[in-house]
Amino acid sequence: MTSRIAIVGGGGGVGASLAFNLLTAPAPYDVALVDGRSGMARSHEMDLQQVVAQGATGSVEIVELAAIADADVAVISAAVPLTLNTSRMVYLRDNAAVVAEVVEALPDGWPGVIVMVTNPVDPLCTWLHHSRGLDCRRLVGYTANDSLRLRTAIGDQLGVRSSEVDAWVLGEHGDRFVPLLHRVRVGGETRALDQAQRDAVTQFVRRWYERHVALDSGRSSTWTTGHGLARMVAALTADDGELWPASIVLEGEYGVRGAALTVPATLARGGVRELHEWDLTDEQRAAMSAAGAAVREAASTL
Repeated sequence: MTSRIAIVGGGGGVGASLAFNLLTAPAPYDVALVDGRSGMARSHEMDLQQVVAQGATGSVEIVELAAIADADVAVISAAVPLTLNTSRMVYLRDNAAVVAEVVEALPDGWPGVIVMVTNPVDPLCTWLHHSRGLDCRRLVGYTANDSLRLRTAIGDQLGVRSSEVDAWVLGEHGDRFVPLLHRVRVGGETRALDQAQRDAVTQFVRRWYERHVALDSGRSSTWTTGHGLARMVAALTADDGELWPASIVLEGEYGVRGAALTVPATLARGGVRELHEWDLTDEQRAAMSAAGAAVREAASTL
């Protein structure tokens, strides 16, 4: 069965990267790009048609916003233009208006899954759940990049390939992230970091966003996010189930209620199959609680 994936924000770098990764994936996908005012999505679609001509098993087309109701997965990456800043929170109110327009195009009882990429992802997922009554198991935020950045930093500190590192970041996709440095594994074996290494990898993740925005490149992490999103979509359209870090509205897990935070979850066809509650230190649980409170407060301003 070919899954239909709608990309709202298909004219942006993340949306176009996702479309390319889906078309070159082993499984076939019908990719529907929502064209914005700039016409960039149509430009990408014209280009991507020749990816199909080179053997992609799926398809790509431009659709109007209302057509996302036919999708199995709707990926929201549409956002206001990027600016120089030090926090994703500066986009909250303007991006909430963008996201609201998208969600209004979905009919009551729509059976698909929303993947939120638009930032700040945690307050936006929280707000959508509370204001629109969206099922928190069919609303997931893409936040895997935090864990990937942590793995990159740990690989540098330990002198190993980052692809060999298994390390997770939970909490907020922002300043209140919670790195699980007691669960680091390299090649399947537990590895301990000394305090200097812990400080270095934490600082790498903490400052990544600020350092990247300061380049004033006008782009986000398009390649990483597009590739990661394609893998997440593959999990959300398969029956097997796959473990992912994802922003999900919690209902008491980790001592947090009514706020979306990154947690480990098994994703499968239809959304979140299982949310896993790992053992955390007292300090980490306190950090999760503080992150939840901050996200709830931000969402309450909308």
